[in-house]
Amino acid sequence: MGITAQIVTMVAVVLGSATTYVTNRLTERSKRRRELKSRWDLRKLDTYAEFIGAIRVYIAAAVTLYEARAGIRTAPKSIDDLRAELTALRRDKMLAFERLMLVAGDTVVEAAHGVQEAAESVAWQAEEVLPGTLAEWRNRNTAAFAAINRFHEWARIDLGVTGNFSGAEHSARGLLLPSQHTNESEPSP
Repeated sequence: MGITAQIVTMVAVVLGSATTYVTNRLTERSKRRRELKSRWDLRKLDTYAEFIGAIRVYIAAAVTLYEARAGIRTAPKSIDDLRAELTALRRDKMLAFERLMLVAGDTVVEAAHGVQEAAESVAWQAEEVLPGTLAEWRNRNTAAFAAINRFHEWARIDLGVTGNFSGAEHSARGLLLPSQHTNESEPSP
């Protein structure tokens, strides 16, 4: 075997090694990026779910306060205790929103702002900060859940969830709120 053949063989080995090294590095980098994206997507999902969970608990507490205050239902706690509970839940909701702002993009954050505003409107009427009738109360609740549905839509897009989610059809199912007449003790379906 001549010197030329040995040089060609050595060059082929070096090129093969370099190609393998570069390919492995690129593959590992791509794999790390996918893993990091997957971890962030899981973080986002947990954060979004925590936020909506805090909102729903907050609205449920506002409903309990409103119904007890309006004499629609009896509550297991005093009005003062229900107000204090709502205040504590407001803090939880605000902390969940702050965590959301750390991981979400503009569209999700804007949708979350809409949810916050709508939930506060519900709570403010329950706390008698905002005056209103039962019909206005129902409208505020409907608006809050429409805002939650918009948030869901933007969060699904942000997370890359496929499939359709029709917030309008979902919202049309109705809320479990008292009927238009306060003398009825059961919510309308």
